[in-house]
Amino acid sequence: MTHGFETLAIHAGQEPDPATGAVVPPIFQTSTYAQDAVGHPRRGYEYSRTTNPTRDALQECLAAIEGGRRALAFASGLAAEDTLLRTVCRPGDHVVIPDDAYGGTYRLFAKVAERWGLEFTPASIHSVDAVRAAMTDRTKIVWLETPTNPLLGIADIAALAQVAHDRDALLVVDNTFASPYLQQPLHLGADVVVHSTTKYIGGHSDVVGGALVGDDEELLGRLAFHQNAMGAVSGPFDAWLTMRGIKTLGVRMDRHCDNAEKVVEFLSRHKAVRQVLYPGLPEHHGHEIAAKQMRRFGGMVSFRAAGGEEAAVEICNRAKLFVLGESLGGVESLIEHPGRMTHASAAGSPLEVPGDLVRLSVGIETIDDLLADLEQALAR
Repeated sequence: MTHGFETLAIHAGQEPDPATGAVVPPIFQTSTYAQDAVGHPRRGYEYSRTTNPTRDALQECLAAIEGGRRALAFASGLAAEDTLLRTVCRPGDHVVIPDDAYGGTYRLFAKVAERWGLEFTPASIHSVDAVRAAMTDRTKIVWLETPTNPLLGIADIAALAQVAHDRDALLVVDNTFASPYLQQPLHLGADVVVHSTTKYIGGHSDVVGGALVGDDEELLGRLAFHQNAMGAVSGPFDAWLTMRGIKTLGVRMDRHCDNAEKVVEFLSRHKAVRQVLYPGLPEHHGHEIAAKQMRRFGGMVSFRAAGGEEAAVEICNRAKLFVLGESLGGVESLIEHPGRMTHASAAGSPLEVPGDLVRLSVGIETIDDLLADLEQALAR
């Protein structure tokens, strides 16, 4: 029987506890398990780094809502990324990454993986030809974010999946900004989906986590081996919090999108704003592709301040209801200056972001209150 997204979010992996009937799955806060005999662990559980019932429930739910066969839950999004890279790649291999990527992802490639011998090339993911040109005979992965962080660029997932597969490379899509509710890259040809579950999936700014989701059983088996061997797994309480967040993901994302659309409308006509970056705008260079592969356009909005970098910093500092802070995707609205905050590690690199850029994570508060806060923050 096929179920809708919201039904899967609430029920997948979360059947009532068989022992007590508890509707919410219990938190198995344990490191080890009593075994029935030597070599005969009960229901396969030996040690919680390897498997834990609460994490298993989360993984089943993540796979269901992302439309994959299997998911793996990690301690953070970067832990998931690192495990993926070291599973698929070897020293001397090559990866194509976006020239507009999350600063932490760039730092992982430039400061960690490159020292291990993994080469990478930034390319414009807006152009199929640019990605194709950046590939080499040693390219193992084409890595996408769509929308990108923080410039909200859009990649054509289906077209780039074909480009990657033509060269026997994997297409990896970081789906954090969209969430599985708005976009499902596996259905468009992606091989692995990456999430920072800290963001929209968790949704309440109270838990850090990451995930990998895919369809290829052989690849997921290798990833699961490395998940256990490397050990950066989601703890049971973090897994439980993340499942709690998933239950309301659909209704939250609709409200995030509603509010973001009104924020974009407000910013687009404000004299202190030079440019609004949002894939829902018809003039956005990726608008048609986003409309084709996304349910809606998301809750992230970036804009460039007319007064330059110092004006952008002051806007961030003057905001009150929009909390000045890193991260995104929680129920509360956040504002940040990417160049000096989340993307400071990309300064001086091809991924350096404009100094006049402000990034908003639009929350689910009363929209009139959010607009009033932006009005006073933008006032000179």
